[in-house]
Amino acid sequence: MGIFNLFAKKPTKPYQNDGLNHVYELLFCDDVALYRQATAPTAYPWTVLLAAAPTPAQLQAVAADKTLEARQRLLAYRLLAASGAFIDHREILGVVVEVGLPGGLDVLAAFSEGGARYLNQAEKLLVWETQTPESRQLLDELFAASLTVVNQIGKWDQPRRPFPPNGMVRLTFLVSDGLYFGEGPFDVLQADPMGGPVIAAATRLMAYLTEQ
Repeated sequence: MGIFNLFAKKPTKPYQNDGLNHVYELLFCDDVALYRQATAPTAYPWTVLLAAAPTPAQLQAVAADKTLEARQRLLAYRLLAASGAFIDHREILGVVVEVGLPGGLDVLAAFSEGGARYLNQAEKLLVWETQTPESRQLLDELFAASLTVVNQIGKWDQPRRPFPPNGMVRLTFLVSDGLYFGEGPFDVLQADPMGGPVIAAATRLMAYLTEQ
């Protein structure tokens, strides 16, 4: 490594394609402004989520509505928390697995209603919205393994960290009361009693989705 490499700035975005970077940020459901840029508030629940001043009662109704997408419910929970409301239960609504690879970042995001997104290091995007018995079972396995982790770790109370570098893996759990995560070298986390089952379940789900 040359001396100038030591002072090279680390990339602040995971992908060269700005569209993919936007999709990546949307996965975490922690910035409603990103949704305002691309979503017209013409129908429920966007009329609530993108309103200038939604009431706590309106947000609570969206957060509790299990007919909605997990990402919509997560946005409602985050807006409630930002208003000072106390979230008194924990429900996992999304799991995001990020793997830093030599060629870039692989990301699998799965949501409780059955949707999924896969962004790979080659800057390709797979959007999954069709539930099958197989995908539902694989997703349930991923969420069961994730629940074991969430029940044993604490909530993260700082800003979301930048994407992981090459050789690292991060498991982010999008929970009603906040963000939970664990990260480390891939081989270490893969062998971890808690992290290993999450990685294995995510790998099975990713393999199924990419084969369809």
